[in-house]
Amino acid sequence: MSQSSQNPVLKKHKVIIPNKYGEKLMGVLNDTGSTEIVILCHGFRSTKEDTTMVNLTVALENEGISAFRFDFAGNGESEGSFSYANYWREVDDLHAVIQHFHGANRVISAILGHSKGGGVVLLYASKYHDVRMVVNVSGRYDMKGGMGERLGKDFMEKIKQDGFVDIKNTAGTVEYRVTEESLTDRLNTNMHEACLQIDKECRVLTVHGSSDKIIPVLDAIEFDKIIPNHKLHIVDGANHGYTKHQAELAQAVIDFIKAARQQDHPGTSHLHLHNYI
Repeated sequence: MSQSSQNPVLKKHKVIIPNKYGEKLMGVLNDTGSTEIVILCHGFRSTKEDTTMVNLTVALENEGISAFRFDFAGNGESEGSFSYANYWREVDDLHAVIQHFHGANRVISAILGHSKGGGVVLLYASKYHDVRMVVNVSGRYDMKGGMGERLGKDFMEKIKQDGFVDIKNTAGTVEYRVTEESLTDRLNTNMHEACLQIDKECRVLTVHGSSDKIIPVLDAIEFDKIIPNHKLHIVDGANHGYTKHQAELAQAVIDFIKAARQQDHPGTSHLHLHNYI
């Protein structure tokens, strides 16, 4: 992905935003000079430097759109301790970020999240009704799904016995701990009920890979059934990280934002599509 010479980034700088718990959230603003800004949210055990986050930032800046990507508390460069689940607490982090940019007289044109971040942006839209575009990239609908693969088949017994289960990497080092409280937090996060609360004026795009082994494409189809103003884009052959489909993902996102802008401002065509390959 090459940056377009027609729309150079005017400024790229780090921004520190405190969340409601007093933890500093670290982010990077790619400022093209536009008042509108898209906020990007990373997934589970990921950061703002994830390939998908960076490539989507480049795609947006090629369109002259400012983008802000940040680390949730306990991830990447942000303060705080990592915790499994924590969806609603990450919604609080996103709210702090949006409030920051509102205070700086920016317009949040869209919020985008990948994987767990996709769930977070949907939950945000269900609670706060101040965004008009939401992009859910490979988010999870069924919160019971995927836990056995990640935590081990007997994780429920271990948690009931010990109060927690430690997740280790292939070298045997503990990467993170799942407590009974955090497991309950995840299972009590009801995506179905939340999505029914999203305003019908809020446009939602769900992008999902047909070959996603981490979160099945069936989750995307469930979102399509219940979100009021929804568009579903399935990327044929793409895995969860869009390893070989970054360009198609970026194109789907840009097309969606462009179409929404044209509907909001008929007759304007100030977005120009570039080739992201």
